[in-house]
Amino acid sequence: MRAALFEECAGRPLDEVGVAAVVRRAGVGRATFYLHYGGLEELAVDACAEVVREAVDALHAWRGTPDPARPPEPLTAFFGELAERAALHRGLLREGGGGPLGDLLHRELRERSRRERELAGAPAPELVASAVAATFTALLADWLHGRIDADPAAMAHAAWRLLISLHRTPLP
Repeated sequence: MRAALFEECAGRPLDEVGVAAVVRRAGVGRATFYLHYGGLEELAVDACAEVVREAVDALHAWRGTPDPARPPEPLTAFFGELAERAALHRGLLREGGGGPLGDLLHRELRERSRRERELAGAPAPELVASAVAATFTALLADWLHGRIDADPAAMAHAAWRLLISLHRTPLP
């Protein structure tokens, strides 16, 4: 059903996709769908979990002191892979960062960033984690929707610089 949802969302936004189209494409009945999911949004969140995990891991794929001049290679690779599936993810991630993919990414990234800051003894873990999650989610969404004109490598570099700046902002 996840693959069927992705195929349906490749051509149109999630809010234009119906359960009937997903179950028809998946070759299952509506009862089977509702046995596993309460609705399309629940299926979308489940289907997006892998993309979210990849994004969160890519942003945290460094050790020691992060180099603001060079994003981690997994982050650059993530943007490249996402660009290849941009049409698919636009239906799940609305401009500004909303939608099932955006909501899940924001929650997961905020939690991971908060944990990492706490482990490092960095100040204001809740505040910075929220800023990092909101910034990355919105940047990613606006880039996918064509609001930011950059190739994947340039986008990874720009996002990385902004996120490093947030982490290094002096806070009381």
